[in-house]
Amino acid sequence: MSIQAMRSVRTLTRLACGASLAVLAASPVWAQDAAEEAVASEDEIVVTGFRASLDEALNQKRDSISAVDVIVAEDIAKFPDQNLAESLQRIPGISIQRDAGEGRAITVRGLGAQFTRVRLNGMETIATSTDGAAANRDRAFDFNVFASELFTSLVVHKTASASLDEGSLGAVVDLNTGNPLGGKEGLTLVGSAQARYNDLTENVDPRLAGLIAWTDADRTFGVSASVAWSDYTTDELGNNSVRWAQAPFRSVDGVTCLSGSSFVANPSAGCIEVAEAFHPRIPRYGLVRHERERLGATASIQFEPSENTKISIDGLYSRFKEVRDEYWGEVLLRSEERGIDVSNYTIDEDNNLIAADLDNVYIRTERYSRESETEFYQLSGRLEQRLTDTFKINLLGGFSKSQADIPIETTLAFDDRDGTGYRYDYTNMKFPVLSFGPGIEDPSSFVLAEFRDRPSFLTNKFKTVSLDFDWDVADRFKLLGGGFYRQFDFDTVGFRRDSTYCAAFTCAPGTTGLPVTADIAELFKLGKAGQPSGNTNAWIVPDLDAGTALIDLYNRPAVLQQGEQRAVTEKTYGGWFMTEFETELAGMRLTGNAGVRYAKTEQSSSGFTSGTFVTVDRTYDDWLPSFNLNLHPTENIILRGAIAKVITRPTLGNLSPGGAVDQFNFRITSGNPFLDPFRATTFDLAAEWYFAPGALASVALFAKDIESFPISTSLQGTYADSGLPLSLLTPGTPAYDAVVGGSNPNRQFEFRTTGNGPGASLKGMELSLQLPFSVFSDSLRHFGVLGNATFVKSNVDYTIAGPLAYDPVDNRLEAQPAGVYTQPLLNLAKRAWNATVYYDDGKFSARTSAAWRSGYNDGTSGNGNVFEGYGSSFNVDASIRYAITENIELSIEGTNLTDDYRYRFTDLEANRNYENNHYGRTFLFGARVKI
Repeated sequence: MSIQAMRSVRTLTRLACGASLAVLAASPVWAQDAAEEAVASEDEIVVTGFRASLDEALNQKRDSISAVDVIVAEDIAKFPDQNLAESLQRIPGISIQRDAGEGRAITVRGLGAQFTRVRLNGMETIATSTDGAAANRDRAFDFNVFASELFTSLVVHKTASASLDEGSLGAVVDLNTGNPLGGKEGLTLVGSAQARYNDLTENVDPRLAGLIAWTDADRTFGVSASVAWSDYTTDELGNNSVRWAQAPFRSVDGVTCLSGSSFVANPSAGCIEVAEAFHPRIPRYGLVRHERERLGATASIQFEPSENTKISIDGLYSRFKEVRDEYWGEVLLRSEERGIDVSNYTIDEDNNLIAADLDNVYIRTERYSRESETEFYQLSGRLEQRLTDTFKINLLGGFSKSQADIPIETTLAFDDRDGTGYRYDYTNMKFPVLSFGPGIEDPSSFVLAEFRDRPSFLTNKFKTVSLDFDWDVADRFKLLGGGFYRQFDFDTVGFRRDSTYCAAFTCAPGTTGLPVTADIAELFKLGKAGQPSGNTNAWIVPDLDAGTALIDLYNRPAVLQQGEQRAVTEKTYGGWFMTEFETELAGMRLTGNAGVRYAKTEQSSSGFTSGTFVTVDRTYDDWLPSFNLNLHPTENIILRGAIAKVITRPTLGNLSPGGAVDQFNFRITSGNPFLDPFRATTFDLAAEWYFAPGALASVALFAKDIESFPISTSLQGTYADSGLPLSLLTPGTPAYDAVVGGSNPNRQFEFRTTGNGPGASLKGMELSLQLPFSVFSDSLRHFGVLGNATFVKSNVDYTIAGPLAYDPVDNRLEAQPAGVYTQPLLNLAKRAWNATVYYDDGKFSARTSAAWRSGYNDGTSGNGNVFEGYGSSFNVDASIRYAITENIELSIEGTNLTDDYRYRFTDLEANRNYENNHYGRTFLFGARVKI
């Protein structure tokens, strides 16, 4: 099948307290008017650059009726960070998830990316890229799709109001591109160029951006267009275990443990303790190389024929391409333990087979390559019409499309099934020793045993129409409302060309693949992966081009994977009504809003069930009241409170009635089209003290009572129990050999799906400080710090199967009863903080930012492991800018200056190494010109 056819924080708390005491000591400075800059002369100083962007963001936060945080560009086409997600992590309560060393998705107040709604120029949308496993098939927004230079501001709405699109338990994030009529009269030209250097790849890569804008003399018509392009390479070096598992081995210290597929009678204590212990499934070191190209463009036209009418048309386009290449040297313990001999082993206090010598091992060297491309475009139009002095309407309409295609996802594997002299040692869990015996650099030791190609295609579409009104009923009292219609379409399909070599071609008797020659092999050298001495650092891997040409891989039929063809269509319509008011309470200013939003959702989910493509329809509706109240005891203090009903619709991949088969782990995963939305009641309290110009100290308390929470469920059964056709099983895989080959037709599979769970609770606190040093002395006015810390607690009861244990009656390892574990929501880090120290005098500016996030669970894991997730992370970035003239600026920036490793664990208590890798430090040297 052709491609075309397939496509159809304790530290920060002390800082805040210390700074507050310092402010008290400097109290005379407060007497300055909040609208004035502290200066030492009679001349007015106009604040520009990074300090100006902080002041503007603070003004927007202060004036908002609901709780918001804002980041604005320092100047046109000059966003303060290289990546939108990395900018957002400076906002209290927000942490980021990184992919290939750069921010990709965000979590807000402990809730994962799927709980955050993102709007582009006022229109909800989803932008999708690929990560280590596959394309994003969630509702999460991938911020790495867009260049930051295309945007002028980010607004994070942390409390709900009736006017905001529903669908968020975490936050609503507004991304805004340029506004031509907001710029200066006449022609504006901006261009920037940067050279990007990474100390792992040692490459120099380009990053270019430009903008052109024009506004007429009457300021009634304006146009603008911007473009940003970058092409860069990032290396990811480290190790991976592909989780840990339990299984009996053939022998332990020379004593036979197995007879056929069962234990021998009265197995030795060594056989039992090694079988019950956890061992790495596929211990390996390797390189993942990310070659990425990002192109983005925006265009805007604004026409304001009168003071009562304004028309805006905005377009945005982005293309994000990546070639991901992987090189691995590994041993397959997974499903091969029954043929492996163990000796000289160590089992630690967490029941890990932490070190061992292994003989008769299944050695594999692997070459993987994936070509992916995300293409996004959006076109929207807005009419703002004032009908009377007190009544105006806003009409918004538009559409967007995000297409994430993987036309090539290829793996070639060389195998040596009787390797000797292999040893692994995870005494240092993060940096193990993996030592291969002889032959790892010799092509003749291997056969070309397996090949795969797994193209897939995913499309998200949005259509939106809304009509809102704004009526000034009386002084300091408004009525607002409107109606809306949205249609969201999600469609994904996947294919496979997987096979063992001997299933596709004729092999010589007694062989398991094609003997490898130097023509289809290359020598791989590992590089700086953090490996200790004694590790094997070079091995033969497949030459991808030569190997795929030899077997004519891409002309082989691509087989549709029924479990990977699924679609969801959601049509949502409804309306909202809200009041905004301002009054006085005991002589204090009181502002707020109160309203309700109604949304009816018509959902249609499609997928394969027992070999038949089925569609399941359902409808549900929600009434979502919200209330925001702000009390101003003084001019510079705001006390905020909010309460609201909110929802997040279920994860897209979980809504399909279809399923997919993991043929190596004997696992069948299916969706559930009858999942209820996540529904919650949220409570917020905050105190904000604007104690000096450009300064803020705040504390916010929040709680979310999540009434319904979809949760993973698991049960055991045979493949026949699934009702899926045997044609889904690939020759040469463990599942095929067991079920179709007859080695174990009643082999138990794990059936995973998602059900409506009992709910959860979440509560937390945010501390924030924005402190310009002008509060201490006018001579320090160019210095300042930003800092915030977030503390979150939540409780969810998870039912999880624990480890296997030897049963002497049945003489085998057997599953133990599942246990209930109370843990936080998945992807929720209990603590996070970030801080920035800056200097900015308008001509020279420098700043350093640090971000820390505690470890967290991101899944319930498997193979007897209880939870899996990521260790804590710490990232440091820095930026220096110097304006040679008013129009020319030079810059130096550095990201991930600590070269922080990303550590992923499996099993919460044992903390077993899932993966540990790093991406190196990145430096950018650039110049910017504005005319």
